[in-house]
Amino acid sequence: MSESETTDDAGAEATGEQAAKRTGGREACQRCGREQGLVGKYDIWLCRQCFREISRDMGFRKYR
Repeated sequence: MSESETTDDAGAEATGEQAAKRTGGREACQRCGREQGLVGKYDIWLCRQCFREISRDMGFRKYR
C-alpha cells in the first residue's frame, strides 16, 4: 500500500465521523447510556424509558 492510499482511507473515515457530529447523530441516551429506543424528536436524545420517567417534569402532557 502506498502512503497516498492510506491517507485517502483515513480522510474518508474522518469525513464520516465529522458528518455524524455535524448532523447531530447520537448513539446513546444522555441520561442512562442505553442505545436502543432513542427519542430524537425536538433534540431530546433520551431512550423511551427515561423519557417516560421525566417527560412530565420537562413539560410534556399525555393526550389519551
